[in-house]
Amino acid sequence: MAEKDGISCEIIDLQTIYPYDSETLVRSVSKTGRCIITHEAPSTCGIGGEISAMLQEKCFLSLRAPISRVTGYDTPFPLVQEPLYLPTEWKIYDKVKKLMNY
Repeated sequence: MAEKDGISCEIIDLQTIYPYDSETLVRSVSKTGRCIITHEAPSTCGIGGEISAMLQEKCFLSLRAPISRVTGYDTPFPLVQEPLYLPTEWKIYDKVKKLMNY
């Protein structure tokens, strides 16, 4: 994205779901004003919702766009359709483009 669109991204790979490194997340969102949370679990009741709520509480005035999620769908799926279900680099790329144009 940096070459094609001039967009640089800060990527944080959480090593644990709980406890997660909230200070690093808050520092990043405060700096960039944007956040995309991605995980393979369904969107509903996923850890992304908890992280999103925490960031909304602590970074609301710093946000330049809504916090977004790229997750698995809220539906059971057969393994043969896993490539359609899981987040992909293209789904994340599309979400980044939308947030940058918000």
